[in-house]
Amino acid sequence: MDDIKYPIKGSCQCGGVTYELLEPPKMIAACHCKACQKLSTSAFSITAIVDANSVRFNGPMKDWSRPTDSGKISAAKFCPTCGNRLYHFDPKEPNKLKLKPSNLSDTRIIKPAIHIWVSEKQDWYQIPEGVETCDKQPW
Repeated sequence: MDDIKYPIKGSCQCGGVTYELLEPPKMIAACHCKACQKLSTSAFSITAIVDANSVRFNGPMKDWSRPTDSGKISAAKFCPTCGNRLYHFDPKEPNKLKLKPSNLSDTRIIKPAIHIWVSEKQDWYQIPEGVETCDKQPW
């Protein structure tokens, strides 16, 4: 995808929070855990792993967090008006963001290299051949 130009603009559903992704993500993952199914109201959630300094956000955001099965904290930033999630992060690793890339204006970068938590995957969804999978959380 050499024709993708950075920065790529993104926003929440109402446009109250905007952002620019300045460089390609380190990885794109599809998570099939039950929490991500609730988040996405679908079979899985897409996440782009990025460095915090590779994204510039504008607009007010609210915080939410929950403990994970591993004992870590999964924190999220979201728009206070429309509720759209923009990214997740571990407070102990604030420089690594788990961006929700479906909010980008150019979504051609969304091609998961790994599917995680496939132990909780919906039976009807078939993971494409040749894509790495992990039963639980690999990192």
